[in-house]
Amino acid sequence: MDTEQSNRQDIDAEGTVSLRAHPGHVPTHWVFNIGHRLVTDMPYKAIGTTVFMTLFFIVYLQLLHYPVNPVTIMPLTPMDHWIVFEPWSLTIYLTLWVYVSLPPALILSRRVLFGYGASMGMVCLIGLVIFWLWPTAVPTPQIDWARFPGFAALKGVDGTGNACPSLHVAAAVFSGFWLHQLLRLIRVPGWMSVFNALWCVAIVYSTMATKQHVFWDAAAGFALGAAGALLSLHWSMSHEKVSSAAYNACRLKHH
Repeated sequence: MDTEQSNRQDIDAEGTVSLRAHPGHVPTHWVFNIGHRLVTDMPYKAIGTTVFMTLFFIVYLQLLHYPVNPVTIMPLTPMDHWIVFEPWSLTIYLTLWVYVSLPPALILSRRVLFGYGASMGMVCLIGLVIFWLWPTAVPTPQIDWARFPGFAALKGVDGTGNACPSLHVAAAVFSGFWLHQLLRLIRVPGWMSVFNALWCVAIVYSTMATKQHVFWDAAAGFALGAAGALLSLHWSMSHEKVSSAAYNACRLKHH
């Protein structure tokens, strides 16, 4: 067997490259992989994420403060009585804006990056159309918000309208599904995938513990985010695997 043949590479289902004749070679270390992904197309990611969030909030706040139809108050469930108001949950609630920035930051393929943005945009658009056609709000809890300055500021900007489906939950779940697949592709240690799942669950919990949403809001948001993520992953992940395999092959070639 000649040298070239012995060095040929295989690409497995996860987009990882291995060398058959050189078992000492290993796939690119996950730390370097993450670093490379973060700097790839950074301007597109930074500017795109900023523009997307800005446009979203312009429309979101317009619908929040100026509903075009009568507002429906969402009903409470036993779950809403079980999850009491937790002031500390505000910190977790606000981490959503970091969390949703992670999947696009870790995407390697520009084609997948644009597809991700379009899919997240569709999830948000569906939610905004529902808010326009069917404005909803959560019941006013018996809480003196003046005792909690952070919450007073939150309520001043993002009130308890635009309730169902919770786009806070939808965005977290959409991001959580994508992060799970990207972390698998990067082959990170198992604890990072567990941390991702716990972070996502904590954000969902925080939407109810801050009394920004009720159970039915969170359930509808979960369904919307999960459906959007699963469809977009089905369409896009194969392209991301190809880009990942090409990067690993280049690294191993120059190892």
